[in-house]
Amino acid sequence: MSDVAELYVRMVLAVGQHDADYVDAYYGPAEWKTEVAALGKRPLAELLADTRRLVGLVPEPALVGERDPLVELRHDYLRRQLKAVEARLRMLRGETFTFDEESRALYDAQASEHPASHYEQTLRELDPLLPGDGTLIERYDRFRRDFVVPADRLSGVFARAIEECRRRTLEHVTLPEGESFRVEYVTNKSWSGYNWYQGNFHSLIQVNTDLPIYVDRAVDLACHEGYPGHHVYNALLEQHLVRARGWVEFSIYPLFSPQSLIAEGTANYGIEVAFPGDGRTRFERDVIFPLAGLDASRAEQYQRVQALVDRLVYAGNEAARAYLNGRMSRADAVGWLTRYALMSPHRAEQRTRFFDQYRSYVINYNLGKDLVKAYIESRAGGSAAARWTAFAELLSSPRLPSGLQPSAR
Repeated sequence: MSDVAELYVRMVLAVGQHDADYVDAYYGPAEWKTEVAALGKRPLAELLADTRRLVGLVPEPALVGERDPLVELRHDYLRRQLKAVEARLRMLRGETFTFDEESRALYDAQASEHPASHYEQTLRELDPLLPGDGTLIERYDRFRRDFVVPADRLSGVFARAIEECRRRTLEHVTLPEGESFRVEYVTNKSWSGYNWYQGNFHSLIQVNTDLPIYVDRAVDLACHEGYPGHHVYNALLEQHLVRARGWVEFSIYPLFSPQSLIAEGTANYGIEVAFPGDGRTRFERDVIFPLAGLDASRAEQYQRVQALVDRLVYAGNEAARAYLNGRMSRADAVGWLTRYALMSPHRAEQRTRFFDQYRSYVINYNLGKDLVKAYIESRAGGSAAARWTAFAELLSSPRLPSGLQPSAR
């Protein structure tokens, strides 16, 4: 397996020569990256043939008498990751997939479809909570203006949210000594936040300030990008799989792969793990609102509205599916997102640029969260401590999205 794992790493690096977004993180041997770069862009057809050969070299655990559950997961993981490399290479060669075909090939999962009527009840429940004149999105935008974090307070607000998320995580998860990250504020991106894992238990987190940052994004970003989200996920993989077991395939992260559904799903569900019950609302009301100079007496009101808006998250999948399948123009997708996902026209336009760049990746945030949530809570039995234990175990394992399904448990 060690030889196959090294060849997999080199293959992902080689695909990255053709696709600038492909290699999300790499902290393996520096000479491998240098050697791959020295070869230049190898022909896609050659890479595709080599990837298909590699898939056949991954041994079946049963054939080698393997009894370690993590090693069994490793074999399945590496085979499925290689199949995703194959799919990405086919796309780079110009082969077209439907939205659902692509998500199955790359992320080992497919999101359900929901018609417009699926979201109407939520929109009706929101209507009386957003009084005044204008359309629902106009009233929602007007409501949210009172909850924007001022630019001169953003750094302090975000730092305090990170501190709290880290404190809560450390109560339940043992992190590698010396782990850390730094934060940068950037512009002109299609995403709102990004974690660039650097290796040696360190991350660079970038926060996009193109659009207003609302008060709830402090906890969202601190958890999702940091604790117990992407930073913790990558640090635990490095600690437990790369360093402790020598599984070098985890020193590289191909973005368009099943690993992303686990990464995004755990990062989003980690917010609920860190702030169970009304813990988040109380923290935001008592700490974040005052730091941001906002009216803390309206924290519960804001939370009620946002809880309903959160029920619209799958509307983004429908826009992406129709847009990428050619059934919606960009203007139509912006209109759908404005109507059914309650995104401002500017934010909806930014979201379509995300569709252009990352395509079916959007399922990893909502479907990923739901799969992770169901998987963890089926094991925790309502115990907060058991939930943290199951969550940390998932972060440290090579489990695939299909392994989160009830039939696979």
